[in-house]
Amino acid sequence: MSTAAAAQLPQEKASFDKKRAFFMFLGIALFSFIYWCPPWPDAIDPLGEHFVLSKEAKGALAVFALAATWWVFEVLPIGVTSIAIGTLQALFLIRKPAVAFKDFMDPSVLFIFGSIVIGMVFTKTGLTKRLAYKMLAIVGERTSMIYLGCFVMTAALTHLMAHTAVAATMFPLLMAIHALYSDSDQPTKFGKGLFIGMAYVAGAGSIITLLGAARGAVALGFYKDIMKVDISFFELTMYMFPIGWLMVFLLWGFFMIFCKPERARIDGLKQRSTRMYKELGVWSRNEIITITIVLTTIVVIALKNFVPALASLDKTGIMLCSTIAFFMVGILTLEDLEEIPWNIILLFAGAMSIGFCLWETGAAKWLAVNWLQLFKDAPGIVFILGMAFFVMMMTNFIMNVAAIAISLPVALVIAPYLGVTGEVILFSSLVVAGMPFLLLVGAAPNAIAYNSKQFSTGEFVMYGIPASILLMVVVWLAVTVIWPLMGMATKIPLA
Repeated sequence: MSTAAAAQLPQEKASFDKKRAFFMFLGIALFSFIYWCPPWPDAIDPLGEHFVLSKEAKGALAVFALAATWWVFEVLPIGVTSIAIGTLQALFLIRKPAVAFKDFMDPSVLFIFGSIVIGMVFTKTGLTKRLAYKMLAIVGERTSMIYLGCFVMTAALTHLMAHTAVAATMFPLLMAIHALYSDSDQPTKFGKGLFIGMAYVAGAGSIITLLGAARGAVALGFYKDIMKVDISFFELTMYMFPIGWLMVFLLWGFFMIFCKPERARIDGLKQRSTRMYKELGVWSRNEIITITIVLTTIVVIALKNFVPALASLDKTGIMLCSTIAFFMVGILTLEDLEEIPWNIILLFAGAMSIGFCLWETGAAKWLAVNWLQLFKDAPGIVFILGMAFFVMMMTNFIMNVAAIAISLPVALVIAPYLGVTGEVILFSSLVVAGMPFLLLVGAAPNAIAYNSKQFSTGEFVMYGIPASILLMVVVWLAVTVIWPLMGMATKIPLA
C-alpha cells in the first residue's frame, strides 16, 4: 500500500477510558459539592472556643477532596494534579495567587530536589553499582535476605541523615538490584516490595533520631512551649528505637507476605556480584569527589543540631550547595537537568501548597477539633489511639509537622481529664507522623519510590491500608506495654 493511500485511511480513535473519566468527574463533583454547599457548623474545643469554617476554609477542603481523588486514581499525571491545586486556589480566591504558587518553591520542595540530585550523581558516577554489588555479595542470593539487607541499610542511614536524602540515595541502588533480578521493564512483586518497602522503612527509621527528619525537632520544641517540659535528643531516641526497629522487621515480614518475590533465589548472584564489583576497579576521581561532597553535606546538616555556630544555616541551602558543587566540578552538566523527575518535584510542590492552604485557612484546625471532640469521654487508650489515627491520616495529605501542630494543643487540653500524660500523646503522634503509608504525598520517600514505575498510586494505597493497620497495632503495643516497661509515665497518677 502506498504512503498516500495509507494516509487516506481513517485514523484509529483513541479508546475512551470510562474508569478514568468517572474518577475525574468524581473529583470535580466533590469539589463542587463542598465548595458550594451551605455553611457547616462551627467546631468547639474543650474550652468552649468556636472555630468557624470560613468560605476559604471550605474551599481548602474542596481542593483537598479533588486532589486526593485525582492522586489516588491517577486520572492525570500526579504533577499536573498538583498544578490544579494552585490553580483552583487562585481562581476561587481561596488564597491569593502569589501565596498559593509561592509554596511550589518552598524550601522543603527544594530540599527534595537536592536530595534527588544526589541520587542521580550516585548513578552517573557508578557509586550505585559499587554499593549494590558490595551489599549483594554480603547478603547472598536469597531474595528474602536481599529485602532485609536493603531495609536494614535504609533504616540505619536515616539515623544519620534525612530520610528524603536516604531514599534518593537508595533509589538508584535498588534499581541496580532489580535489574539483576529481572531483565524486563515490567513490574514484579519483588520490585513492588523493594521500592514500597524502602519508602515505608525510611519512615520507620526516621522516627528514631532527630536527624532523620525535621518533624522531631519541631514537635519537641512545640511541646516544650506548651508543656514547659524539655525532652532531650537521647530521651527521644531511647523511646523511639524499639518502636522504629520493630516496625522495620515487621515490614520485612509484611512484604514477604504481600509482595513475596516470584523467585526465592537468584542463583549465582553472589559470585556475579563479587565479580562485577572487582570489574569496577579502583575508585574514580568522580566517585571520590561525590562521596566527599555528600559526606560533607550530611555532616554539616547533622552538626546543625549540636554546634551553635552552625544553627543559623538553613538545611535546604546546605543541600543545594551540594547540587551547585556537582556542576562546579563537572560531574553534572546542563543535559542532566533534563533527567530530573519533575513530575515528582511538582507532586511535592502541590502537597506543600494544599498543606499550607488547609493550615492557613483554618480548615485543618476545624477538622482536628471536631475529630478529637469525639473522644473527650472515651477511655485513655482510645483517646491516644484516636489522636494517633488522626495524625496518621492527616500526615498523608499535609506536612507531618502541621498535622501534629494542629492536633497536639487540643489533645493536651483533653488528656488530663482522661488521666493521660502529655508525653505519651507526643510520642505516639511522632511515631505515626513518620509513617504515612497511604499516599505518595505523605512523604518524599513515597514519591521517590514511585519513580521506579513498579507500582501505581492505587496499588500504593492498597498496600498502605494493611500497613497502616499494622502501624496502629504497634502504637497500641508501645502505649500499653513497651513504653511503660521502659519507664514512660502514660497515666497521670491519682491524687
